[in-house]
Amino acid sequence: MKSYSIQEINEILKGVIVGNTSHNITAPEQLEVAKTTEISFIGNKKYEKFWEASKACAAIVNEDISIEPGENRAFIKVKNADLAMSQVLELFAPPTPLFEVNIHPTAVVDKSAVIGNGTRIGAGTYVGPNVVIGENTTLYPNVTILDECTIGKNTVIWSGAVVRERCHIGNDCILHPNSTVGADGFGFRPCPERGLVKIPQIGNVILGNGVEIGANSCVDRGKFSSTVLGDGCKIDNLVQIGHNSKLGRFCIMAGHSGLAGSVTLGNGVIIGGSASIKDHATIGDGATVGAGSGVTCDVPAGKVVLGYPAVDARDALKQWAILKRLVNDTKK
Repeated sequence: MKSYSIQEINEILKGVIVGNTSHNITAPEQLEVAKTTEISFIGNKKYEKFWEASKACAAIVNEDISIEPGENRAFIKVKNADLAMSQVLELFAPPTPLFEVNIHPTAVVDKSAVIGNGTRIGAGTYVGPNVVIGENTTLYPNVTILDECTIGKNTVIWSGAVVRERCHIGNDCILHPNSTVGADGFGFRPCPERGLVKIPQIGNVILGNGVEIGANSCVDRGKFSSTVLGDGCKIDNLVQIGHNSKLGRFCIMAGHSGLAGSVTLGNGVIIGGSASIKDHATIGDGATVGAGSGVTCDVPAGKVVLGYPAVDARDALKQWAILKRLVNDTKK
């Protein structure tokens, strides 16, 4: 079992220790359930009230903390407790699943594929013709990489993920279980003689560096050219990204949200959970779409929108307040 003194942890965090604890720290844990040998964190002042009842011997806290740690307990003060806690979680992270050999005997790797040094390929994985995989990438069991794809260095693709033909994935990416990159875009047109005619989707998907795609999410291939996710985009579970959409750098999409076809997101856009964006809409740099919202037109840079149809968040809140008063008045 890993264990560290409070001083050893602070050597990594470069914070300021307040108080002291004689306990060696064996794990990070939530305030409410932490044991006496575990460390927690207080990332917001509203959680200070839970510290006294917690059994944690230590906590990572922001510099504006207004309480004292108490007897045989310690705080590590840092500028950002959330970011510091991520370093502690890395410190205690268990090892990743074991590979006894770099390429499992049951993996099918086409003879034309180019596999970088240190790359590991798990049981039952398929790597198709003319695929190029960079160094130190990991494909867990039962991954599918189809023809002419490229995958960069230090990327991790978990079991059940599928990367379809001609798609390109950058360095340091993560594809979580059962995610799909490069499925056909949803393109059909009615025809009197043939019913719904499928429109061929002959483009591909390009993921930049440091992109993360959540479990059971799908990034559709372009109809003509590419669906593109810029560097550092983070996509939650159960997210749909439609064909020919373009995401700038460091965009976030929370679970159950979706982009229709040909949506453009600027840099640093945040899409809340279950929000939906209509086709061909453009959302400017740094804009935020609130959870459950429906965007039916362009959103300027830096704007926060909310509701269905989505409007300026302050206007939406006023509308809801007025509606609530009207409903309450009818009950009198």
